[in-house]
Parts: sequence; structure tokens; C-alpha cells
Amino acid sequence: MAEQRWDGRGTGGAGGRARDVGEVRGRRVRDEEAHAWAELVETARRTVADGLVVGTSGNVSVRVGGTVLVTPSGVPYDRLTPDDVTGVDLAGQQVLGSLVPTSELPMHLAVYRTTGARAVVHTHAVHATAVSTLVDELPLIHYMAAALGGPVRVARYATYGTDELAENMLRALDGRTGCLLQNHGTVAHGTTLAQAYDRTAQLEWMCRVWLAASSVPGLSPNLLSPGQVAEVGERLRGYGQRDRD
Repeated sequence: MAEQRWDGRGTGGAGGRARDVGEVRGRRVRDEEAHAWAELVETARRTVADGLVVGTSGNVSVRVGGTVLVTPSGVPYDRLTPDDVTGVDLAGQQVLGSLVPTSELPMHLAVYRTTGARAVVHTHAVHATAVSTLVDELPLIHYMAAALGGPVRVARYATYGTDELAENMLRALDGRTGCLLQNHGTVAHGTTLAQAYDRTAQLEWMCRVWLAASSVPGLSPNLLSPGQVAEVGERLRGYGQRDRD
């Protein structure tokens, strides 16, 4: 079956009219965007290799100036090439490429419009999705919750690709850089794709730890207090290598 193409109207999805495969919409790709697209594709492929998504589920985006590069809908990541650059402006109008953007575009754009994020990673990670069906907030099983801004909330369920889901996500993300989507998966953002991906991986790991610890018969896992997590958050601000004069 031919690849789905974008008709330039709205934010994509099933309503997009098919276009000829070779047709490209909008302006030429700038060097900075080409480099960002290559990193985006590498990150998307990593989500598959690391088991955070299956098939074409999940999506990745990165902001370059006023343009948001995003994975296209329904195209396996190992098939993406430099010629498949897919980009929209912050209003959701396509400015680069001809492939239909991910159906979760409203969610990505909501993050960019309301935060200083430069990258967003959305997955259907197994353990995180399982936790999203059990609780309203991930129990404080590990201090790395501080890396996401504190206790990780679960956004109420809404149909994928809808403005309702984007609004629910924003409420869960308030003061956070990651959240769970009920019966759906994860969203994390950062100033770089590497940071957004690392936060995604940390969130999935914490969910896996909590599920493992809470499954031991007759025992309940020890949890940290919000104050203990906040203290770690302060320490993390000075974590890592510092620039040398």
C-alpha cells in the first residue's frame, strides 16, 4: 500500500487527502533542520530497539526555531530517510515534507506552546502503561522522580490524537517534565532529544521497579516522602561535570 501523504489542511490524521508520493510541500529544509531530523530518526529507532514501543506506536518530535519536526504517521522508523523530513509550525500547519504527521501532533504542540521544551518523546512502554492503569500517581519508589520534577502524575484517559488528551496531559505535566497517560503510555520532554529520551527511560525504569517491589506477597515497598524527593531535586541541579575555565 502506498505511503500516506499530507494534503496541507489541518493537523493531519485520517482526514488527510492522499498526495503523489514524490510531492513535497513547503520550503526547502535548512541545514539545522536536516541535522535535527537525523537525530530525531535515531531517537525514534532507539525507542524500538530499547523496547519502549512496538511497531509504529509512539512518536518523537524536536523543535527547531518555530518549526516542529515530528515522526510521520504509520511509517516504520527503519524506513525513514533524510528525504522524509516532516515539519509543522506551532499552529499545526505543515511546512516541510509530504508525509502525514503523527496523529498525536496536538499533544506535541501543546507541550511546545506551554513550556520551554525543545524535544518530546511519547512511548507505549510496557511497565509504564501497566502502572497507568493502576494508580493516579506513580508511588515514590525511587529518588529519580526528582529528575522529572517530583511525583509523576497520571493523565486521565482520552482518545488518542484529541485535544482532550492534550489538555489532560498538560494538567499532569504541570511542574513536571514527564507523566503517564492512563491506559496509553508516557510523555516526557526536555531541552534536547537526549534529555527527553533519558527521562522517558528513567520513567519506564521506575515503573518497572515499583511493579516488581509491589508484587511481592505479604510485603509493601518502602516509599520516599515528597520532602526526600525534593531534597534530591536540589542536589540534581548541581549534578554532572562543570565547565572548566
